Order: sequence, then C-alpha cells, then structure tokens
Amino acid sequence: MIQFNVPPYAGKEMEYMKKAIDSGKICGDGGFTKQCNKWIEEKTSAKKALLTTSCTHALEMAALLLDIKEGDEVIMPSYTFVSTANAFVLRGARIIFIDIRPDTMNMDEKLIEQAITEKTKAIVPVHYAGVACEMDTILEIAARHGLYVVEDAAQGVMSEYKGRSLGAIGDIGCYSFHETKNYSMGEGGAVLISNEKFSERADIIREKGTNRSRFIRGQVDKYTWVDKGSSFLPSDLNAAYLMAQLEAADKINDARLSMWNLYYSELEALRDAGLLELPTIPAECKHNAHMFYIKLKDEAERQRLIEHLKANGVASVFHYIPLHSSEAGMLYGEFRGEDRYTTKESERLLRLPMYYGLKAEEVSYIAGKIKEYFM
Repeated sequence: MIQFNVPPYAGKEMEYMKKAIDSGKICGDGGFTKQCNKWIEEKTSAKKALLTTSCTHALEMAALLLDIKEGDEVIMPSYTFVSTANAFVLRGARIIFIDIRPDTMNMDEKLIEQAITEKTKAIVPVHYAGVACEMDTILEIAARHGLYVVEDAAQGVMSEYKGRSLGAIGDIGCYSFHETKNYSMGEGGAVLISNEKFSERADIIREKGTNRSRFIRGQVDKYTWVDKGSSFLPSDLNAAYLMAQLEAADKINDARLSMWNLYYSELEALRDAGLLELPTIPAECKHNAHMFYIKLKDEAERQRLIEHLKANGVASVFHYIPLHSSEAGMLYGEFRGEDRYTTKESERLLRLPMYYGLKAEEVSYIAGKIKEYFM
C-alpha cells in the first residue's frame, strides 16, 4: 500500500533530541527552540518567530494579540480546517465565511469588501496547498478599512508571494509543523509577528501571561502575571526534532517539488482530454509542493476513483467539509454572499499521496492507475 502521508525524517532527529536531553533542559525555550525561532526569522524576514505547540495555538495567540472580543467579526474562507475559525470563536467572534476562487481554492479577494461591516476586526487568508492568496489586494483592503490580517500559513512554509515568505506578509502569520506537513515536530507550530506592536505582548501571552521573557533579558528584577495568556511553549525535544528538518529544508523542498512536477506531467494528458483538472499556480506564487490534488467531475466520481485507487494499493483522501455547512459553523458563523464554488469544488477535489521520500516509480504507478480508471 502506498500511504497517503509519511512523516518527514531528515536523519539527524535522534541525534539532536539526545543533545537536548544531555543539555539538561528539555522544557520550552531551550536551545533548539531558539535555533528554530532564529531559522524562521532569517528565512522569512518576520520581525519575530516563536515556536508553539501547534498551529491551532498560534492562531489562538493571534486572536489574543488582536484582542478579539464578543461581537467582533472575522472574515475567512469556509474551505479551511476548523482551527482557523475556532481560534476566534473562543474569543467570542462571529465568523464571516466568504466564497473561494475555483483556481487556487483560496478566498476570493474580490468578495472581501462586501463582507465587511463596522464589526469586522480581521481578515484571515488561508494559503491552501501552500499557494498564496492574492495578498496585495487583501492588504490594500485591510489598510483602507483599518483591519488586521492574520495569515493561516499552516501549509505555507517555504512558499512565497512575489518574493515574500507566506506567514510574514500580514500582521501575524501562523505555521504548522504537524506530522502531515512538509516539516514536522509531531505536533507543533509557530507564530510569526510582522507588526511590531504585537512583538513584546506575544512573548507575554506565550509565557502564561507573565513578563518572564523580560526578566530573562534582565529588564525587570522579578517576573509576575501581567496579562492573559497560556502555555504555548513546545518541549525542546520537539524543537530538536524539527531543527534537523529545517536544516534540510531545501533538500526536502526540492524532493517534494520534483514529485509534484512528475505528477503534473504524468496527468497532463488526462487534463487536456477534459477528464480531470490539475492545480493552478499563479505566476506571482512560488509554492512548496505541500500537496498534489486533482479535481474530478463530481463527488460520485471522486468516490469511485478513491475506491479504484484503494483496490490497487493507493491511499487517497478528500479534504475539508466546508465549515459553513457544519453544525458549529452555522452556530458561530454565517456565509456572506453566494456559495458558488466552496461546496461544489470541495466535493470534486481529491488529494494524492505526497510526502518526503515518495519515489518517482510510485508517482508513476499512481498516475498509471488513474489513467487506467478512465480507460
């Protein structure tokens, strides 16, 4: 069976975890955590990067930093993971879902403005499959209306928009280092701060609402509780595991892109024959091969192809059920505008195996079985 996902492993993970253990400090903000933070800052040019226990927690930190309150509205696509919405719902916000673009599966930037009211506090673009949303337009709308932009770049590590790293374009960005992502620490994430007004408070919120970071820097003679917060710090063992992969980030990225390109070339003939659709990468976007998906005629055909692939030893999956159609989505949010593409496109999309270590012959085999299905 060709698995859908295999967690990445670069080779030095165990060595670095042993170093963390031998250092005598395996709790949060140890040496490897600091190395990871620095790597992200240097790679993305974010003002500050802080590892978190998950991308979910990075998003929850963003909601705290923005002082999201009961009655605020936050605009995002319905086609996203539940954490994107939950982080703001936990602070009392109402989620305003808008439609997506069928080409990239990202929020349709042309629909944002009509969804804005006097209650709107933030826009949350989700960079689906590591392909950037139209950030220039989103930032311009946000600036004109005095709104914050929080990038859900869970899938966007190493991706760019017009030469700028995803996650470091808006006010705050959020990364995921879950085992299904390009770089993993098992469970983990990072919050990226590009708006300096949030920099010091991010340290406080992440440190249970204390000014411990200022104490460590010698700026205060003792630390105490100064703000709301929680424990968002991952173990340094997790950071050690991640650092091994960040050091090999280019190698991992190149390998994934090679398999992504092979999928594309193998399936182009089916696309040209009108039997399926392939991903679209806008010219201004540099993606990270986070996933390879195809789109079928409809949900029924997708299910038939899933079963065909499974019978031939290939695991494939569909993705999000649009949040606005869920029980909690209807309770805590609303779809503003027409659902022209969100539901229809989500029902057609099928994800194929994609991970570091996937072999060219496996990609060719999978593509061959898809071709066989259409014969």
